[in-house]
Amino acid sequence: MPASAEGRRRLTGLLLGGLLAAPVTVAAATPDIAALIQCRQGVAEHAAFSAALADPLRAVSLGLEPLAQQNRFMSEYRLARPITVFGQRSERIALAGASVMAVLDLADPRPLARELALEVGFDEGGKFMAGRELVSRDVTDPTTGEAQIESVILSASTVNSHPGQTLAGCTYSLDLPEMTQ
Repeated sequence: MPASAEGRRRLTGLLLGGLLAAPVTVAAATPDIAALIQCRQGVAEHAAFSAALADPLRAVSLGLEPLAQQNRFMSEYRLARPITVFGQRSERIALAGASVMAVLDLADPRPLARELALEVGFDEGGKFMAGRELVSRDVTDPTTGEAQIESVILSASTVNSHPGQTLAGCTYSLDLPEMTQ
């Protein structure tokens, strides 16, 4: 066999051997949706998840089926496999701004809010909102050096577009500190 053909064969063997021996990192890139919903992640993980959902093909590759929009302020997805959050099974999630929530088949959110020790912010006319800030800490943007406040808020609520259901989940945000003069 000519040296160049032998060299190509050996190189191909080394490359294939390296590929087969390389660790698979796809699982590491798959977000833990239940952890995001239950506020067990951080702003960075939420941002990566939101960015992935901005690409419909990436969302589908993560096992999320986009659903028709019932509420103009939320995007909804059906999960390929149900998750359990807050002791409840869910097959759907909703995203609204910086929030990721499970759509739960709970007509009354009050027992869940009590169980999660949430503060009731509004409870009137069939509309319910409760929440609790779990994290509030000063952080510094590593790129700009700018001071920010990382906030993580657990909440449960109802919305008119989803009668008989409760939305429960987490809001992740980075805010600028108030400027005092």
